[in-house]
Amino acid sequence: MGFEEEYQTFMNIHLQAKSGERLRRLQEGHKHAEMMFLKHVWWPSFHHFQYLCPEYEVNDFKDGTRYLDFAYIRPGIRICLEIDGFGPHLKNISRWQFSDSLERQNQLVIDGWTVIRFSYDQVKEKPRRCQQIVQQVIGRWLGDELHLTTLSFLEKEVLRLAIRKGEAISPIEVEKYLKLSDKTVKKILSQLVDKKMLIPASGIVRIRSYQLGDQVKNLI
Repeated sequence: MGFEEEYQTFMNIHLQAKSGERLRRLQEGHKHAEMMFLKHVWWPSFHHFQYLCPEYEVNDFKDGTRYLDFAYIRPGIRICLEIDGFGPHLKNISRWQFSDSLERQNQLVIDGWTVIRFSYDQVKEKPRRCQQIVQQVIGRWLGDELHLTTLSFLEKEVLRLAIRKGEAISPIEVEKYLKLSDKTVKKILSQLVDKKMLIPASGIVRIRSYQLGDQVKNLI
């Protein structure tokens, strides 16, 4: 299915599973900015919504409750993704409210969350850069997932490089990164293509660059 169908399924699952304040926030607060983030940043990066939760409820450091725009949660990983609008209310925020906002973010970090924040303008004007950042931060844990496969150390390092960069990589980049000969690098890249971890991004007879295959994207 495409984005629209998957998005509706994703939202319906969470709407049906929640009640109270979180349900209200999903119905009223999950609007244009959040949907735009999913459509232009998250979906092009991963083509699924696994492990992603909208309007995720967490305990506040003042014994209250707060809601994260999106939480990406799986064993050993907790990532908070926030999309911040820029509007008149920001001009009227007090110094104490500003300090409180920073303290809330610090508390999330103390509690083990990785916090990633984008402005509405970033999502709208620079979606590709936002995609790269999301791929990079989630890709930090790729090695933990790949221990279930039969990949060699060098193969894992090539995949980490591709995820950190967030776009196609060239054999020359891999040579410089791993400090290996072109012959060895071509062999590693060929092995990853055979395993469907990488796919050619440009070139047919002579491949000039490679990008992540769906098999790796599904692990992220």
